[in-house]
Amino acid sequence: METVRVLCWRSLAMLFVLLGMIGVIVPGMPTVVFLLLAAWAGSHGWPQLEHWLTHHPRHGGHIRQWREQRAIPRRAKCAASTMMLLSIGLISLSSAPDYVKIGVPLFLCVVLLWMWRRPEPAE
Repeated sequence: METVRVLCWRSLAMLFVLLGMIGVIVPGMPTVVFLLLAAWAGSHGWPQLEHWLTHHPRHGGHIRQWREQRAIPRRAKCAASTMMLLSIGLISLSSAPDYVKIGVPLFLCVVLLWMWRRPEPAE
């Protein structure tokens, strides 16, 4: 039973790592968010992966800042805000149903408010 549990956590961690790597290539798709989730899943069943992610030269600092301070760097907030506003603009110009044109922007505005209320990392 323990093996199945560990396998499930590792599979989930790898899914999030894969999505994070896709986010490196695809503009607008987040990277760090998926790596945060991968580190979380790794902490439950794959400590080596968690350690690798939290000490990664590019993304490890963001993961540690989130874990220790629940902080989001201003540059990440600006980038996320820009992409969300661009998404809202594209959705409003699309032929999506009205509930999508209203629901998605409302949801993204709530996310923006939440994100900008997070502290920025302490120096």
